[in-house]
Amino acid sequence: MATLLTIDDLRRILIECAGESEGSGLSGDILDIRFETIGYDSLALMETAARLESRYDVAIPDDIAARVDTPRELLDLVNGALAEAA
Repeated sequence: MATLLTIDDLRRILIECAGESEGSGLSGDILDIRFETIGYDSLALMETAARLESRYDVAIPDDIAARVDTPRELLDLVNGALAEAA
């Protein structure tokens, strides 16, 4: 089975996609904080989804990626796809 995506893995990818200064709102417990609250717009989420697809070999359709509101939802989406593929 493929390695599951953890919150720490997701946090690193979010920081990569936003850049160091823009990713400063990603410390602490961010699982249920809306992406817009931590400064992520739809473009940043699309970049994040593309990196997750590449690194974890999962498909995240653009329309679904655009509807994900929190890191927990994104983790559930990726880990659910990984579980289905296993």
